This record gives sequence, structure tokens and C-alpha cells, in this order.
Amino acid sequence: GVSQVLNRYTFASTLSHLRRTNTPIGRDGKIAKPRQLHNTHWGLVCPAETPEGQACGLVKNLSLMCYVSIGSPGEPIIDYLTMRGMELLEEFDPHSAQDATKIFVNGVWVGVHRDPTRLHNNLRTIRGDPNYLIEEVSIIRDIRERELRILTDAGRVMRPLFVVEYRPEFADRKGELVLRREHLTTLAADKDKVINPVDREEEQELLRNMGWNRLVKEKVIEYLDAEEEETAMIAMTPDDLMELKHLQYTNQPMEKDTSDAHARIKPKMNPSISRFTHCEIHPAMILGVCASIIPFPDHNQ
Repeated sequence: GVSQVLNRYTFASTLSHLRRTNTPIGRDGKIAKPRQLHNTHWGLVCPAETPEGQACGLVKNLSLMCYVSIGSPGEPIIDYLTMRGMELLEEFDPHSAQDATKIFVNGVWVGVHRDPTRLHNNLRTIRGDPNYLIEEVSIIRDIRERELRILTDAGRVMRPLFVVEYRPEFADRKGELVLRREHLTTLAADKDKVINPVDREEEQELLRNMGWNRLVKEKVIEYLDAEEEETAMIAMTPDDLMELKHLQYTNQPMEKDTSDAHARIKPKMNPSISRFTHCEIHPAMILGVCASIIPFPDHNQ
């Protein structure tokens, strides 16, 4: 139905109920596919939290850091792109530049651009700054199809990831996380700040520039939806970034400490990977609210 009675048994059950998704398919169907997780659901839908019986797999739960986009208008972005050298479709002569990149905003072909690399980097730089582009806008560059797709619509499922340094002005840190020790220090300082609740506007302004919002604004964290994830190369842990850097400099894989009985079994680093673009915040972020409170969920009994 349209309204439901919110589950109030425990705090965890309330959170779980608020993050529940329902597939509108008959419960007695014999098709297995709608009940299974798709590869693109990684990090967006919990692989464990689902009811037993008839509704198994049809009722799912969102993962811990999963976020559903609210949506924003696309017209200001088209104006911005026009100022940044985009040629509008009605003014473009296709014979003048056949290798120009097509630009789509919310699925509508609005124009073409002759320098897509610079435009893509520019859009990524201003994303997360509330004065320009909010963090939930997706920027997908499909090099093979020569397309740049920008999505601002509502209802896209997204998740946050650490950004791996890509900006040319920080070439010495290339391949490392943008997250530095200074960011952790300011996070701890933000936690101790006492907000004066008298001035409502000042309080809102402080909250916009503190904690998590500060990390998003400073490009430490980016929100990616399933479509933008297709164009990203995501490391599972920061150790993978170090391992790749070591492999590229020495052409030798890092030596593993065989004496540690608790070390995770990991596959060898693929030498054909040229670079990572993002890194998982933590592997446990694929789980939902209830599955994440199970002790040692990554071990068998």
C-alpha cells in the first residue's frame, strides 16, 4: 500500500524497515531471476538481509551507506556547459568535427564538445560544491562511444567511495587516496565544535561545512551510481593501492607476511591494471543495517 505502520520493536528493526525495498511481483512466481542480486547491486543492496519463505529475494534492504538521489534541475548544467565550450546541437555542423564527443543531460542529447577530457575533469572538480554542482550528479564519460552523460534525476541509487588522486596539480600523490591525516584531524575538531542553536542560519551554514559534508566538498569522497561505477576502477582496500604502486615501480609483487595466521587471503594484483580511480570506504559497507551487527559475518561457523 501507500502507507505502512513503521516497525518499532527495536532501534535496528526501525532502521531496517526504513531502508526496505519491495519488488512488485507476485510472491508465488517460479522465476528465480528477480529474487537474485545483480552484479550492479554490489554495495547498494544487502546480500544477506531478506525474509525467508515466499518473499525471499523480493523484499530487499539497502546497504549501510547507500543513498537515493533527490534530483535537481538540468537546465543550469546546460547553461554551464555552453559557457565551457559546448556547441548546442542546433548550431553544430557535423562535418566540421566528426570526432566530437556527444553530451547528454538526463538522456537528452544537448550538444557536442571538442575537448571532453578537460570538460570531464572540470565537472568532477566542481561536483560536491553546493554553489555549482551538488554531489549526487553523475558524470559518465564513455570514451569508446564518444559520449559524456550527465544525470541529475531523482531515484538513482548511489554510494560513497574514497577518491584516488587524479588532479594534475597533485601529480606527486597520483595513485594515493585524497584522504590525508589533516582531514582526520579536522573531522575530530568538527566533532568537538559547539554549535550555538540560537542562530538557525548560522547553524545550517556550519553543518554544511563540517564533518561528512566537508569531505564531500574537498573531493575526498564521491557518490557514484551504478552507471558511473561502470567507468570506475575501484580498489577494495587502501592496501591494494600501495600494492599496485609497488608493482608499477619494481615490476615485482609485494612480499606477503606468511607468519600472520590472521592475514586475509587475497588474489594477486593484476599487472594489467593501469590505475585505480576510487577505493571502498570499508568492505563491510555492502551489508545492510541488521546484517552488519552480526559478529564476524565474513567467517563461517
